[in-house]
Amino acid sequence: MVNTLPAQQSQSQQSQPEKILRLPSDQDSSGRTLGAEEIAFLTAAIQSGTLTSTKGTYVKALEKQFAELLGVKYVYACNSGSAAVHTAIAAVDPEPGDEIITTSITDMGALTPILYQGAIPRFVDVDPATWNVTAETIAACITPRTKAIIVTHLFGNPCDMTEIMALANQHGIPVIEDSAQAFLAQHDGQYTGTMGSIGCFSFQQGKHITTGEGGLVTTNDEALARRMFLYINKAFGYGDPKPDHYFIALNYRMSELQGAVAAAQLPKLAGIVERRRATANQMTAKLQGLAGVTPPYHDPRNQPVYWKYCLRVDGQVIADGAVGLAKKLKEERGIFSAPRYIQKPAFQCEVFEQQRTFGNSRWPFTLATPEAVDYSPALFPGTFTGLEQVLVLPWNEAYTAEHIDYIADAVHQAVTQLS
Repeated sequence: MVNTLPAQQSQSQQSQPEKILRLPSDQDSSGRTLGAEEIAFLTAAIQSGTLTSTKGTYVKALEKQFAELLGVKYVYACNSGSAAVHTAIAAVDPEPGDEIITTSITDMGALTPILYQGAIPRFVDVDPATWNVTAETIAACITPRTKAIIVTHLFGNPCDMTEIMALANQHGIPVIEDSAQAFLAQHDGQYTGTMGSIGCFSFQQGKHITTGEGGLVTTNDEALARRMFLYINKAFGYGDPKPDHYFIALNYRMSELQGAVAAAQLPKLAGIVERRRATANQMTAKLQGLAGVTPPYHDPRNQPVYWKYCLRVDGQVIADGAVGLAKKLKEERGIFSAPRYIQKPAFQCEVFEQQRTFGNSRWPFTLATPEAVDYSPALFPGTFTGLEQVLVLPWNEAYTAEHIDYIADAVHQAVTQLS
């Protein structure tokens, strides 16, 4: 008598769904480095009874240590990444109606500060292979009204700062680096946030290191540093012989509680970046040659830091493109990814399309030239292509080889099913 049980078991096993592996998440402790060090610093801060950074020690220590890490002269902490961008824009002090060049793919927190300072966001197109602005796309939008250029090192992959800085210097325009996703990323041996006039960083929950919310601004320019220090402090001249409130400004100070957490997080940053790079390199090796999927492209001069790991998905090869692949990853293997990153270019949000600002005034859009608010899709081919193709995979420093194998296998399996 033939025993058919092993074959039956094999058939049953083949019909079973794939085992779901829970991935570490940067939204909770499983994917964060928060621990005993942060608790110890927080405890000491609370026991001191001094929770304001104007009189405390943790925020000042954080500023000093970050300045030493990046090799810059001035660092000031603030209470969010958005506050960092706002502080930077306030430092260059645009006149109402001035234009500030920025990317079409970014968070709203990096855009509304432009409007609050009375300036006009001048959106420029991106390279669809990197989702970053380029010197070429910026050059096409420079006008006599251009007050500053904001470059966003998206996903922790630096922009081509060599070309961008050459262009900016040619025109005498300051560059603000939005490095919220790019702690310790490097272009041609220089850290992001140190090549332009001002750098901006974020400690938001999902960033490389976190205080929940929080930010930093950096500069080597004494005048800009003075302006940023004042702006964070309601333009009050702490330490001046006869301090006063010198101009309109906000209270963007970081508390000692945030400072304590950040000061404990900072020594961990280099290790976090190293682990993210290592696992990203492993993932790239496993996805090389997979039809319809392209791993992240990086300029050989860059050392990215992988805030997220992004794929370019060819909709001509894979059914439903990035959206279809994301659906398969979620349904089959429980992997939550973000097709398109943002669902539409920033300029298609209502605040820009409907010019909804202060009451019914539409100000400062009332000061804009027609070209500055021309959001015709034909002007942004790289943006639309880039958003259509991008699939943002979750990423953090807690990933192991097992997690990389799991995600890579899931991508291969999904691509096979959709091709």
